[in-house]
Amino acid sequence: MRGIVSTGTVVLVILGFGNHTWWLAAGALLYLYAKYGRGSPATPPAGGAGPVPDSYRAYRERRDRQAKWERRYRRERPFESRRQARGKSR
Repeated sequence: MRGIVSTGTVVLVILGFGNHTWWLAAGALLYLYAKYGRGSPATPPAGGAGPVPDSYRAYRERRDRQAKWERRYRRERPFESRRQARGKSR
């Protein structure tokens, strides 16, 4: 993502020598990347784990909900869950 933003900024600056509006677009791109891009507090962490729980209670609720879904999946798809269990043991 950083490479795309930096390349886009360089292109907009080069275009800005003919029309200064492109420099404003480059500045806006850098501002938006700094505000909403990688490393900003608004973006969720990588890995798809979701936000960090605020408390142990939130963690337990999320863990219990995940366990409930896993039990439901095993109950509704017994052959698939056995196949997956065999794959994990190998």
